[in-house]
Amino acid sequence: MPVQWIAGGTLFANSYIFGDVLIDAGVTPMAVQPFKETISTVVLTHCHFDHTAHVKEIAHMCRADVAIQRLDAAGLLDDTRNLAMHFGSHLPAIVPEIILEDGDVIGGLRVLHTPGHTPGSICLFSETERVLISGDTVFADGGFGRYDFVGGSRSDLARSIERLSLLDVEGLYPGHGMPVENGGGRHIASARRLLKGGYG
Repeated sequence: MPVQWIAGGTLFANSYIFGDVLIDAGVTPMAVQPFKETISTVVLTHCHFDHTAHVKEIAHMCRADVAIQRLDAAGLLDDTRNLAMHFGSHLPAIVPEIILEDGDVIGGLRVLHTPGHTPGSICLFSETERVLISGDTVFADGGFGRYDFVGGSRSDLARSIERLSLLDVEGLYPGHGMPVENGGGRHIASARRLLKGGYG
């Protein structure tokens, strides 16, 4: 099953469509509108505003449920945790219909709890397609997410990337920047080496 990339632009995060799941909702509803009839669930990789800014409008437009990991759910109600103030904005309060835990499967994607960037950060993995939608845990340039925001942890992030490095990943679809369709595991390995070497 192909991953459909909706580019996030300069400030806001990428979104992706996998089957009937939209991953992240920082892009405008207009960008998602062509797919609205197929989307049944909006999965948020974490609570930060650049990934959640339009979740309320998009979920309403698509008549979709919203899903987020348990430890980041409160961030949808707290502008300190979701960083909306960094964008000079406010996230309309939303209560998710689905609370995710490690190992859950949603829309054919396995939920991997990968804390570090936030306590409830997740990645989504398809073993059959060998694709990883990685949020802000790891990027397709060998980089990794910041851990200096509220709830961030360098040691948690290092453990999360160590876990991801054990997966057979071909396509890597990050929260920011360009995705790669081949050799995604090499980018994860680079991030792992950077962290282990003391970078950041």
